[in-house]
Amino acid sequence: MGIRLPTWVWVGAVALSCVAGMVNVVGFLGFEHQAVSHLTGSTSQLGIALAQGDWRSVGHLWGLLIAFSLGAMLSGLIIQGESLQLGRRYGLALALESALLLAAIPLFKQQQVWGALAAAMACGLQNALATTFSGAVVRTTHLSGMFTDLGIGLGHLLRGLPLQLRRLTLSGLIISGFLAGGILGAWLFVRWQYDALLAPALLTGISGLGYVLYRQWVLLRHR
Repeated sequence: MGIRLPTWVWVGAVALSCVAGMVNVVGFLGFEHQAVSHLTGSTSQLGIALAQGDWRSVGHLWGLLIAFSLGAMLSGLIIQGESLQLGRRYGLALALESALLLAAIPLFKQQQVWGALAAAMACGLQNALATTFSGAVVRTTHLSGMFTDLGIGLGHLLRGLPLQLRRLTLSGLIISGFLAGGILGAWLFVRWQYDALLAPALLTGISGLGYVLYRQWVLLRHR
């Protein structure tokens, strides 16, 4: 099955993957050196910490898992639906993500774990948002699914089967967006330290405002 999504969803998916790349790099380069945009590695680290009896790390890692899940829960509360509809409150969700990233900056500067938790919650909210508006086709805060889709496409190509060009193109764009965000986030962190999070916070805030204005424009056109 091919992917039939509006152009604004494609643009939003790439922009959000860039945001996640920036946020995750800041988490890695920060004082805890912790990924915040996905939970696979953090869950493995939690297993190690439990086995070693490192209870400080256990508390920190459980906090990350819970924060990410709470962010996804907030998205579900705000959007309240699984189908793509222009009238849904995606703008509010993006504004809340922006606020969480802004809140993470002073917490990171004080070397408080709450900074990582706020960033993880923002990523959980974003991933749930993208999952909702794409029907689970788009995941913007981790790339395993995107690389899997590319691998499947390569396998189909070698067997001479039809390629899902839209899916492969979307996967490539999201991977490129995340990588570009990582490069930009690392460059900004060297210069601004934790203030580098201002860039993804500004991008999500502007995206949320842009969506609200676009929705209003569409509504006015159909009156």
